[in-house]
Amino acid sequence: MGNALFIVWRESAEAMLVVGILYAWLRQRPDAAVGMRYLWGGVAVGAALALTLALVMLGIMSSLSGNALDYFQLAMMLVASALIVQMVFWMRRHGRTFKKDLESSMARNASAANWWGLLVVVALAVGRETAETVVFLYGIGAGKSGIADLPIVLVLGLAAAFATFWLLQQGSRILSWRLFFRVSEIMLLLLAGALLVSGIEKLIALDIVPALVDPVWNSSWILDDSGRLGGLIASFTGYRSRPALLPLLVLAAYWVVVWMSLGRSSRASAKAPAKKVARPVADAARVERH
Repeated sequence: MGNALFIVWRESAEAMLVVGILYAWLRQRPDAAVGMRYLWGGVAVGAALALTLALVMLGIMSSLSGNALDYFQLAMMLVASALIVQMVFWMRRHGRTFKKDLESSMARNASAANWWGLLVVVALAVGRETAETVVFLYGIGAGKSGIADLPIVLVLGLAAAFATFWLLQQGSRILSWRLFFRVSEIMLLLLAGALLVSGIEKLIALDIVPALVDPVWNSSWILDDSGRLGGLIASFTGYRSRPALLPLLVLAAYWVVVWMSLGRSSRASAKAPAKKVARPVADAARVERH
């Protein structure tokens, strides 16, 4: 439940950031009343896209059985893991100009009186966040044979996202966007690694790949991954008290690749010429309160 709650909280807060940026931008325009209708229409369309995706995935799941269902769940776990990593690196690449690019796209549509184009921009921005949430939750649920407390997770996650967004809007005195993205980035990468481990374990269970050595050790006397605390840590980090060798090797390779990629991304950012760009999302995304 903990990792599902984190996903709902993080993705909802980011979606609120997108809507907040656009809301503040529209409030400064003389045709704000017209733009607001399309803004909220775009939010509704984006949410509807995610709901449609969720229904499609549930429909596929209900139509499958046996090995076919196992393979589908396996694919969703691996896809969710890959999407989480892709999202982290996408934000690293585009975070510096995210606010500026979003507002520029809105400005082009507004200047041409293309309000439907504005609606599409909003729908895609919100739909991306909510669709990612659907895929991530399904991937987590597939690894845990479903999320029984999903309604509670959604309510708590959305409430936490509203509270977080409010705190972030108060400025860096309490909580900054920089800290929010940095901490959530680490948590997302940990979660992606845990999903990857679950996917490898499912491959082993389906006799597609060998375990190599099983188990490598037994640390259940220190921290049992079937317990409450151990289960929470396992769901976020891929920890196993009795791990097989292959998942350990894959997880180690995952972190080596991630670490090298993060280092390359940081060096590229450091070498980038100082141009007139929007400040990082973490610092520049404070939404005006009216």
